[in-house]
Amino acid sequence: MKKKVLAALLAGILAAVMLMGCGGAAQSSAAPASEEAKSEEAAPASSEEAAPASSEEAAPAEEPVGNDTIKIWVADNIVDFTKEKAEGFMAEHPELGSFEILVQAVGEGDAAGNMITDVEAGADIYGFAQDQIARLVAAGALEEVAPENIDAVKAQNDAGAVGAATVGGTLYAYPITSDNGYFLYYDKSVVTDPSSLEKVLADCEAAGKNFYMEINSGWYQTAFFFGTGCALTYETDDAGNFTACNASYASDAGLVALKEMIELNASPAFQNGSSAGQATDYAALVDGTWDAEAVKEALGENYACAKLPSFEGADGKTYQLSGFGGFKLLGVKPQTDEAKLAACDALAAYLAGEEVQLARYDAVGWGPSNLNAQKSDAVQADEALSALAEQLAFTIPQGQYPGDYWTLATGLGDDIRQGNLTPDSSDDDLMAALQKFQDTCMSYVG
Repeated sequence: MKKKVLAALLAGILAAVMLMGCGGAAQSSAAPASEEAKSEEAAPASSEEAAPASSEEAAPAEEPVGNDTIKIWVADNIVDFTKEKAEGFMAEHPELGSFEILVQAVGEGDAAGNMITDVEAGADIYGFAQDQIARLVAAGALEEVAPENIDAVKAQNDAGAVGAATVGGTLYAYPITSDNGYFLYYDKSVVTDPSSLEKVLADCEAAGKNFYMEINSGWYQTAFFFGTGCALTYETDDAGNFTACNASYASDAGLVALKEMIELNASPAFQNGSSAGQATDYAALVDGTWDAEAVKEALGENYACAKLPSFEGADGKTYQLSGFGGFKLLGVKPQTDEAKLAACDALAAYLAGEEVQLARYDAVGWGPSNLNAQKSDAVQADEALSALAEQLAFTIPQGQYPGDYWTLATGLGDDIRQGNLTPDSSDDDLMAALQKFQDTCMSYVG
């Protein structure tokens, strides 16, 4: 349980921060970022895939800062934005103390690895991808959300983001986005019905256009398995250790999903991939918001977005493609100085609040997790975010997965791509492949 100095004073500040609307303190008219900046964080939700431990960006080399400085790590394209907001907030709240604000560029895919390597030298406040929360808790790198903030965080952010910020029933972080997931981009002059995978493929084939989706990715291929009702989740304890694997790929539902992946691969329109920058001559692409500008440029006036389509399974039933939902979170490092901890709590709550989420969307296009911010005219008018928001209703928040899972999933997709699993494979052979996959997933626990 946290001990607070300045408790009565901070309770009032924190309550005001969590309730602050667009007209609140430190509001700035941030100019829209360049298109390059808006796509700078173009990475999958899984930082396991996006940034393996061996390639993590090193934290800035320096000794731990003193108690008169609050060090913040955020993605490069919001460093200046965050510094402006943080300094403005602290200037309006001198009762929190006199702290220098130091903002450094360390992306969400790298922050967790750097924090775990040296918690003491790490940032006091830092952004990170939600799939890293369990190991951050295990490393002692995350303070629980201030008790006086918990109810507001839960009420003001969408359920997926709140769930992503929770470990073992305890809220450990402040949600700042609900914008990491995938949906369908399509050429509306070619695709007549984006709600049906069969019709999308038929339109692409008829027009001689490509359909892109990355089936040898553990992030994207869950769209099929979760869509048919399969489960693949890992449970962790409060220390972040894997304690159980809930997996049901080796099942009738898993067989339907695997057959659909094989059928998709057999289409002459299908191309394996998920990057707009590497896609050519396409009329449909399963991708995320980070590639919106590239797709707009490629499709021009025919640019359109939709949730993922449904498909008719081998059993004759219709299934909605599902998958992972991803979120960016803001964490606070435990502090020995209670006054500094109180200031960090207040500042983190502000940087994760409605006002700053909207301003951050205006600046770099990050999709808000705050429910009021999601209802703003600007966010509602964003075609990519609107499609993602609709798709997120069919997804599960991505928790932490063992590193070996991603390699295993790539292997399953590669077996399809390389012709080891084909439309002519027997149900027994397909089920054997699913059973091997599931058994291996479960072996990672313990």
